[in-house]
Amino acid sequence: IFISIVSTKLPKHQQKKARSIGLSLALVFRIILLFSISWIVGLKEPLFTLAEFETTGRDLILMAGGLFLLIKTSIEIRDKIYHVEAETSAREGLTLKNAIIQIVFLDIIFSFDSILTAVGLVTNVLLMVIAVIIAMIIMLVFSSFVSDFINKHPTVKMLALAFLLVIGAVLCAEAIHLHIEKAYIYVALGFSLLVEALNMAMRSQAHRKPVRK
Repeated sequence: IFISIVSTKLPKHQQKKARSIGLSLALVFRIILLFSISWIVGLKEPLFTLAEFETTGRDLILMAGGLFLLIKTSIEIRDKIYHVEAETSAREGLTLKNAIIQIVFLDIIFSFDSILTAVGLVTNVLLMVIAVIIAMIIMLVFSSFVSDFINKHPTVKMLALAFLLVIGAVLCAEAIHLHIEKAYIYVALGFSLLVEALNMAMRSQAHRKPVRK
């Protein structure tokens, strides 16, 4: 979703390039992180304590990613509500390089948490590398379809932005050791998607009905 929103700020001929390069670089960084598992595991060790609250490197990374998502998504929602033209992003200086950096940055943020989870499930690094490569190939194949679908349906795009707000809030909550059961989040997102699918079906049927004179 985030990749789709960032890439559509670019000229049409650069959008696919941004997605491909961004995801490819993200794959390289994920593999590097997998071979730095001992360092990543060390991120769970306290760095400093504030009023009996132990802050780890993981907490700081998740907070940075969560705040980035919340701020970026809030700006996007504001632009949609007030009908800010898409071309303004180009005037504000969004380049192919900036878009790729944003894609890679957010992917790295998510990588830390997912790799820490993977370490608790699997000890074979090669197996994790293969899994990451397969996941990235799937993202590369479907990123274009997802991007086109979101941009074709404005209400779906707003729902996608709402999803990003939820994810950003969850990352911030995890950073302050407030655990939120993932099942609740998935159910809420799934229900929202179901409602939007019903709305899309209703609009589709309304357009097909012949206009009576």
